[in-house]
Amino acid sequence: MSAVAVANQAARSTAHPVIETRALSKIYSQGTEAEVAALKAVDLRIEHGEFVAIMGPSGSGKSTLMNLIGCLDTPTSGTYLCDGVDVATLDAEERAVLRRDKIGFVFQGFNLLARMSALDNVAMPLSYARVPVAERRRRASEALAAVGLGERMHHKPSELSGGQQQRVAIARALIHQPPILMADEPTGALDSRTGQEILALFERLRSEGHTIILITHDAEVAAHANRTCVMRDGELHDEDAPARAEANA
Repeated sequence: MSAVAVANQAARSTAHPVIETRALSKIYSQGTEAEVAALKAVDLRIEHGEFVAIMGPSGSGKSTLMNLIGCLDTPTSGTYLCDGVDVATLDAEERAVLRRDKIGFVFQGFNLLARMSALDNVAMPLSYARVPVAERRRRASEALAAVGLGERMHHKPSELSGGQQQRVAIARALIHQPPILMADEPTGALDSRTGQEILALFERLRSEGHTIILITHDAEVAAHANRTCVMRDGELHDEDAPARAEANA
């Protein structure tokens, strides 16, 4: 399937959930015989515009699930549809195109380049896509303004607070205008007040149409989402499934 075909298939997928996994499993081999089931037959369905928290302690499988949903890894078995596209049908290059166009990543560590301004950090992904310099700087400027950093775009990371650096990272994740934003412990390196500000920003982005998937171990952080799923020993438990089933009955 070509990159154009991936884009066309995804464009026709608005009737589908933005994320859907069916019996998704991941097994890691340790040594010649030992195997560890990091993910066990996970069924997950996320609709366009949802704000979903995937919560669990270290080792529960939530990071493995994030890597599979983010097309950073491949499952051992099961099916994963991203915005209607069966990821198993794509080669490595096509997965990279889908990941670039459909998913923005925000991590606990801001991963900003210290010698570059906020503007250049945000614009950097567009350079790999060979977007002209003037266009990528314009789009980066708009992305920074959208996260409240329009007046700080020429500052380097060392001149920004932790919360401002995370906003730069969010702007960078949004630069390709992906429908899905995945945030892995995005408030872990921030104080409580600044963390609340970042979570409020995610809530606003969700209200503007983005699908937010938040990976966290913190129940207070997860409470900002509209729906919570809990990972335990590689299995996913949708805490809100009974309420949704009753509402749809």
